[in-house]
Amino acid sequence: MPLATRRTPRFETLGGRSTAMQAADGPRDEVWRKLSLLCGIAFSLLFAGMIWLIRYEGYSVMSQVPSELTAIGAPTQALWARLGWIDTLLEIAFGLGLWTSARSNRMLRNVGGLILAHASLSLLWPFAAMHQREVLAAGGKTWSDSFHVVLGGVTVLLMFFTIGFGAAAFGKGFRLYSIATIMVLLLFGGLTFLDAPRLQANLPTPWIGLWERINITVFLLWVAMLAVLLWRNGPRRAVGGAT
Repeated sequence: MPLATRRTPRFETLGGRSTAMQAADGPRDEVWRKLSLLCGIAFSLLFAGMIWLIRYEGYSVMSQVPSELTAIGAPTQALWARLGWIDTLLEIAFGLGLWTSARSNRMLRNVGGLILAHASLSLLWPFAAMHQREVLAAGGKTWSDSFHVVLGGVTVLLMFFTIGFGAAAFGKGFRLYSIATIMVLLLFGGLTFLDAPRLQANLPTPWIGLWERINITVFLLWVAMLAVLLWRNGPRRAVGGAT
């Protein structure tokens, strides 16, 4: 009776890797994906705490913008810088998680790339500290103040693009929520813009701090909601390509 021929199992490959190897990597990928989503939520919570809770004597959350906490000579400048690095690392981890877990999903990959671009601007903010109101009103504006305005504009632009691609990545509910977020950003961003000349002239700005904090908070809330949605549904439920 002939001996049975032993045949080495063959695995179907996809993209140069066996399905067995992909299955083995699955749990690790899922752990990394969920850790990155937790980083996105932690990034939002930490930055929200920074803009609402950090202050110094005489500082008003309602009438002064968060940038005045990092202004040259502000007592809170060093504390903000230390927490800012932690927040930046959390945002980078979140962006990398979106980028890698999205795979062929173009919409989510774009969101991850924009989050990483947003985080990369944090590396430039230390070189763009604004001066305090009194200095600006006295004609003490320097290139760092101009750079601060430019970075602020680029940051806002990235926020809009991030929300736009995120809105396109999911269904009607999240899309409507994203549109509402953009409307809030436009409204309170406009109010902040109108008050900006009064800040530089050291004139009263009773609500500018609130306007800008609402803007930042609604974006942070959007990021947290995106992380929660991806935690519950995973990237396969998103629109824009199979993962």
